[in-house]
Amino acid sequence: MKTSAFFSRTRGDSGFKRLLIHLVLIMACIVAVYPILRIFSISIRPGDSMLSTDLSIIPDNATLNSYRQVLFGDPATKRKSDFFLWLWNSLVITLTTATIGVILSSSAAYAFSRFKFHGRSAGLIFLLTTQMIPAGMLLLPLYMMLTRLKLINTYLGLIIAYSVSAVPFSIWLLKGYFDTIPPDLEEAAMIDGTSRLGAFYRVILPLSTPALAVAFLFNFTSGWSEYLVARVVLQKAAMYTWPLGIWTYAGQYTLAAGRFAAASMLLALPSMALFLYSSKWLVSGLTLGGVKG
Repeated sequence: MKTSAFFSRTRGDSGFKRLLIHLVLIMACIVAVYPILRIFSISIRPGDSMLSTDLSIIPDNATLNSYRQVLFGDPATKRKSDFFLWLWNSLVITLTTATIGVILSSSAAYAFSRFKFHGRSAGLIFLLTTQMIPAGMLLLPLYMMLTRLKLINTYLGLIIAYSVSAVPFSIWLLKGYFDTIPPDLEEAAMIDGTSRLGAFYRVILPLSTPALAVAFLFNFTSGWSEYLVARVVLQKAAMYTWPLGIWTYAGQYTLAAGRFAAASMLLALPSMALFLYSSKWLVSGLTLGGVKG
């Protein structure tokens, strides 16, 4: 049953049922949005107070001073702002991870989808099994590997660490989507003179835009807000991504709650913009890949 048909007035549902459905949806939206509003409220408070008896979203004497300190530094303490450095480091690492992840996963998924070879089923099961291993268990072997390769405190080291966990899931996602594309399309292209690789790039990838968009978003978000692996791999302040950077606002006994919240709000904007831009591909990309296995 389509969603639009479920909510259609022509279905003959009672007014009470429609009211109940909309109340549940409204409550779900409030539960999802309220924590974000509280973070915004903390970011515009006049001090660094995190807890308050005032439940209003816009507090008395609201100020944007925390945002100015995050973006341009704090003249009172002579602290410079590293916000744009954190943002740059995060964008370089996550965008590169997402791009490399889509390239590797799309080619691997195509091979699993179209070719029959020894170890194919075992390989798919192995990729699925890797998703069951907690990230914390991979820290020690990842650190040892990156140390031997001299990739600690480098962009490439963290990109490799993120790709290890993101690429296997993307392969499964894209493999399911490629299974829904008829092989006749590639065969027709090859009859017209193109190669297998040419058919992949000229036929399969353009038809797989929704699934590629979902894989790109997954690879991007898996590294955008990640803290634990970045804490181990990056040890120089100049290499900090934003999850590491904003924790510099927290001392042993103090927390600059206003600046912490303001930085969190600002750094949510890139991922929100990416999701809004890609929303037209998300639904079809997530659903069509599950038609075949």
